[in-house]
Amino acid sequence: MSSTKHTRLATRAIHGHTTGDAYGSPYPPVYNTTTFGFDSTADLLEVIDGRRRGGLYTRYGLNPTIQAVEETLAGLESAEAAWVFSSGMAALSALFLTHGRKGIVCVGDAYGGTLELLEQQLPGLGLRTHCILGSESDRLDALLADGIGMVFFETPTNPTLDIVNIRALAERAHAHGALVAIDNTFASPVNQRPLELGADIVMHSATKYLGGHSDLTAGALMASKELLEPIQAWRKNLGTVPSPETAALLSRSLRTLVVRVRQHNANAQAVAEAMARHPKIARVHYPGLPDAPGHALAKAQMDGFGGMLSIVVRGDGADATRVADRLRLIKLAPSLGGVESLVTQPCTTTHHGIAPEERARRGIPDSMLRLSIGIEDADDLIADLVQALGD
Repeated sequence: MSSTKHTRLATRAIHGHTTGDAYGSPYPPVYNTTTFGFDSTADLLEVIDGRRRGGLYTRYGLNPTIQAVEETLAGLESAEAAWVFSSGMAALSALFLTHGRKGIVCVGDAYGGTLELLEQQLPGLGLRTHCILGSESDRLDALLADGIGMVFFETPTNPTLDIVNIRALAERAHAHGALVAIDNTFASPVNQRPLELGADIVMHSATKYLGGHSDLTAGALMASKELLEPIQAWRKNLGTVPSPETAALLSRSLRTLVVRVRQHNANAQAVAEAMARHPKIARVHYPGLPDAPGHALAKAQMDGFGGMLSIVVRGDGADATRVADRLRLIKLAPSLGGVESLVTQPCTTTHHGIAPEERARRGIPDSMLRLSIGIEDADDLIADLVQALGD
């Protein structure tokens, strides 16, 4: 680890890696290399056995460019180590396949792809999975008592922006010997660091805020070395290590993570407040609003409220679609966390694969629009929404 271990977050984002560059570059170059040579078998075995850091074979993740970004990511989440993956779903899959053998319970809302994986794919492999609402506390206690080995959740949740009490839920799970894994994508390490609040493993779709420019696809897991080590075999043998070029892009993006997220926070707060006053908006989901159900908890466990919010348009799904289609500056597109603002209608994209009755049960109406607020001028974003909502 570099000398930034005890420094603040913005410093770690820039200097939280060991360069090892012979020419004095402040950042590791792109080692676009599949394999690395050794002077002796003894030297090779030191790297293979983990006694010495070094390049070996890129599919294993033993590539200096990949190792450097992992070092930075670990520091951002106050973790002992980090693994990067080809996507967030690749990271999540490796996590569940490794540590979900005793069963997984997902608490609260989650990304539609996560719910599909838990409810449709993993049971076919013999994994016991349960997806419960955040309000179903009695079910959680019963599942933990029955030996479930992992509690997984998002906070803030996608797309309702509910806030889950990380410390309290971690204590409940640990009392039964279960691991706690959290998808921290919406918050980013700038706004929330779950390991400091009692979680065991943190997952990110690095495609989002960590990448921040809508030009890379990657995922990450941060945890202790003990918990990450067995995940390595799944990453290696399923071939889900990102390319060195992607790792280098991610490393570049992390240098501006703190300043970007702070602007996302400020813009989203301004947009949320404007939409809360608009007569054609029935509801705004944003933890930064004082009357939001999770506002007090968010203030306690987060350093910022994030760049994501959801609005519920008065009317039905067709009315929400018309608003989305009339936006000019805010682009209609899936994904989130980039410097540009995006809008998506969950029923047509992120949660399209979830049955309508299940979306309704989770409080995701067809009239909901999810907004990823970028770092443009907030007044321009508000004006675009106002014109799209019409008179």
